[in-house]
Amino acid sequence: MQIISIMTKIHTTNYFDTFIEVAPDTKANSGTPPPSKEKKTVAQMQYELIGNNPYKFSSDDVLFQVYADRNGLKESEYKQAREQFFSKGQPCLRTSPLTKTYGYGIHSNKNGKIALYGMETREYANFITDSGVVKVKAMKSWK
Repeated sequence: MQIISIMTKIHTTNYFDTFIEVAPDTKANSGTPPPSKEKKTVAQMQYELIGNNPYKFSSDDVLFQVYADRNGLKESEYKQAREQFFSKGQPCLRTSPLTKTYGYGIHSNKNGKIALYGMETREYANFITDSGVVKVKAMKSWK
């Protein structure tokens, strides 16, 4: 009898001790909440999750929760859906509208938990000059 084990590779978008700077081509001058729309946008959902819960969630947590909410998943479906979601690579928060359009940097602490910082804040400036924090820039727009 032969037993075949199929291991699913799990990808992650999490960073540790890293600061995602705003995109070099952003038009924002400061961190600005995304405009409210009747059907919440990805930017609104990410902003609410991260902004209302600094250092509570990882990037993976936020990206999956937005996916689950947009697709109407029940909490009982989360475990299997999350495994399937991360079985293939997902764009990280360097592609988030928060970092590309709305003027927010995202800091990931040593535990991979994240928080938002407007580009006009002292905290943002401190992360930029902190040699103990890896810096990466958000992705440029394709326009």
